[in-house]
Amino acid sequence: MTEPRWLSDEEQRVWRSYLHATTLLEDHLDRQLQRDAGMPHIYYGLLVKLSQAPRRRMRMTELAKDAKITRSRLSHAVARLEKNGWVSREDCPSDKRGQFAALTDEGYEVLRRTAPGHVVAVRQALFDRLSPEQVEQLGGIMRTLAEGLQPSDPNADLPWLR
Repeated sequence: MTEPRWLSDEEQRVWRSYLHATTLLEDHLDRQLQRDAGMPHIYYGLLVKLSQAPRRRMRMTELAKDAKITRSRLSHAVARLEKNGWVSREDCPSDKRGQFAALTDEGYEVLRRTAPGHVVAVRQALFDRLSPEQVEQLGGIMRTLAEGLQPSDPNADLPWLR
């Protein structure tokens, strides 16, 4: 076995800064959404995805894939969103085992009311701190990372397929 290629001191500093910043950002957004809408960031993301889907509904398996979460975690989240009246489940007519998650009118209204505050939180936490050049660089870096990490093997062990 070969020795790992250890991180340089600079890479270690960048890595730790990345972890620190992303943890603080996620916490900042979570707190804002809990305060303003009584929901965690992950639930807000699910409502957004449903709001952008045709007829404001998606198959549960596709929603899990888009959200990059396990089907079990999605099922729990949808159950909580159903309890709030923001999402409903619908059976899939072409697949007896399949289900759709559908954004209700009440859920859409919660999203409509919550979105302005969320945009302010994102802007203040991220974009207002960066120059236009840094925003462009960050976008390029994130696209590169996402493309490199997105598995192309259809048999990959992905959480949203479990």
